[in-house]
Amino acid sequence: MAYKYLVIVESPTKAKTIEKYLGRNYKVVASKGHLRDLPKSRMAINIENDYQPDYISIRGKGDLIKELKKYGHKAEKIYLASDPDREGEAISWHLAHLLGLDPADNIRVVYNEVTKDAVREALKNPRPINMDLVSAQQARRILDRLVGYSISPILWKKVKKGLSAGRVQSVALKLIVNREEEIAGFEPVESWTIDGTFLKDKHVFQAAFYGLGGKKLKLKTKEEADAVFEKITSNVFEISDVTKKQQKRNPAQPFTTSSLQQEAANKLNFRTRKTMMIAQELYEGIPLGKEGSVGLITYMRTDSTRVSAGSIEEAHEYITGTYGPEYAIEKQRENKKAASAQDAHEAIRPSSVLRVPSEIEAFLTKDQFKLYQLIWARFLASQMTPAIFDTMKVDLKHEDVMFRATGSKENFAGYRKVYVEGTAKEKDNLLPEMAVGDTVFSKDIEPNQHFSQPPARYSEATLIKALEENGVGRPSTYAPTIETIQKRYYVKVTAKRFEPTELGTIVNGLISTYFPDIVNISFTAGMEQDLDSVEEGNMEWVKVVDRFYKPFAEELSKAEVEIEKIEIKDEPAGFDCELCGHPMVIKIGRFGKFYACSNFPECRNTKPIVKKINVTCPVCHKGEVIERKSKKNRIFYGCDQYPECEFISWDKPIGRDCPKCQHYLVEKKVKGGIQVKCSHCEYEEDVQK
Repeated sequence: MAYKYLVIVESPTKAKTIEKYLGRNYKVVASKGHLRDLPKSRMAINIENDYQPDYISIRGKGDLIKELKKYGHKAEKIYLASDPDREGEAISWHLAHLLGLDPADNIRVVYNEVTKDAVREALKNPRPINMDLVSAQQARRILDRLVGYSISPILWKKVKKGLSAGRVQSVALKLIVNREEEIAGFEPVESWTIDGTFLKDKHVFQAAFYGLGGKKLKLKTKEEADAVFEKITSNVFEISDVTKKQQKRNPAQPFTTSSLQQEAANKLNFRTRKTMMIAQELYEGIPLGKEGSVGLITYMRTDSTRVSAGSIEEAHEYITGTYGPEYAIEKQRENKKAASAQDAHEAIRPSSVLRVPSEIEAFLTKDQFKLYQLIWARFLASQMTPAIFDTMKVDLKHEDVMFRATGSKENFAGYRKVYVEGTAKEKDNLLPEMAVGDTVFSKDIEPNQHFSQPPARYSEATLIKALEENGVGRPSTYAPTIETIQKRYYVKVTAKRFEPTELGTIVNGLISTYFPDIVNISFTAGMEQDLDSVEEGNMEWVKVVDRFYKPFAEELSKAEVEIEKIEIKDEPAGFDCELCGHPMVIKIGRFGKFYACSNFPECRNTKPIVKKINVTCPVCHKGEVIERKSKKNRIFYGCDQYPECEFISWDKPIGRDCPKCQHYLVEKKVKGGIQVKCSHCEYEEDVQK
């Protein structure tokens, strides 16, 4: 039987999932993302005519467009069901143009989760295409094109071919460069503590110097610490004050896109792009045996922490039935929404908490399970009662010298029964029972010197947090932004943190000098707010673009004239080319530094730069083990005699053999340090802190 209705979604996976929910009257097909866009070969923005874009069909999508038109001709009605955000709305608008549909007709279908009920309900309530959303997406696309296609050619001409600039990208780079400057200019500040181990009956506990005469005192020098230390003339201390309290700790709110990216980086060690890719799979649908394909989570691009009344009710019933009524909150917590948050749809949550991770683990990949479990637990915890801690603060006195000990004990787990933020669970820090007037004895007291530490470089998680806190970009832009600044070799990753390269520092300096608004955080955040106003129908997109472009055009003209050609000098490699005898140099390419012949283009000899670890190959015993990088930028170890010797290891060989089986030993990173293990048998050595 022929279908009556055609539903167009973005991905083939989602198309398969949704087609199973609908009857034989429906045909569901995928547009596979955008079908029209600005051409790559030119600016394609008519600046003189209100910045009108010149869209073309994307190369390679011609056959798909013909196919969609063919399906459309056979249908009585076409529904456009792309993703529920600005980008999805724009895709529907472009589809309407290609298929000859009127955007004002009720052709747009929106749902927040790929479940049978949600999809069927959405099809009962189609609406016109929201042109305010389309205008906001179009304004963002045009702004990005104006910036990228105006500044990039200047960078090519003045610095190096293949470079690029962008609104969010340039701010991210500036944050990383500024942090490096803070680290370079950091001057450590000395401080001292006096730390003690004390005994009450048979119980040992820790306390630290608090102050003199009941007043808090910070020790800045060794002389100050020694002066206090000399006042302690015996090991007898009296308890002068005991304070006991109960503290409540509330759970975190359900995930937004950026908080999911941050927590997945911290807890699961997932890169931002990986998190979004897996979340997309969970959203679009996973086959669950007899139940069929089901979308396991709500839409994964959101700034909102709001959740539906139905999901709250379902969570309440599950918590009450599984953990007991004392674990389920009766009254919803106030939802504190950030000023820049888009509240179009819900937080990221499971489509049903009844799909318990452990019960569907068999249907998921290892990484899908990890991310689903994280989302499920975070949402469930948000609907649970606070954790309650018993805290104890004890002041110990010797003459006028005061020490203070603090302890805590979890009294009631609350939400922590399901979910704990961060990477490690807190341990109870118990103090013995003490009362005012009791005597305790010091076992060991010593002054300790400390120096303040410079700020840490940004990791993916902390960079996303900084961008979000400053209102720069949107959750969907963070992953491609981070990828681009690495691809251009503006930054490199050192110990999972971003370090600017010489090239990145040069590009940041030029953009900061000649295009200050591009890297001005408050200006960029203001642009985001203007785009939000366009989305809400309160501003015209042309005015937003015009207000940005007019001063930007003046900066462009000035930069073209004033920026001088910058020569990035090649470093000498310290050896000659084996092909022509000219000196080899170190050059910067798309994937970082490499050796190249200085006689280029006559000689095109190049070599990768390898890092030796001073270990002889444990297989051939001739070559040296070198550090290499996989296509996914993961470090591995191999023999420098490859392909003659095919030795390869993800773990770092240490140059010693196992005393049990004589195979080579390797280093493995474990919690608390590094452990040496055998590559073949169960032999292992103590963890090296």
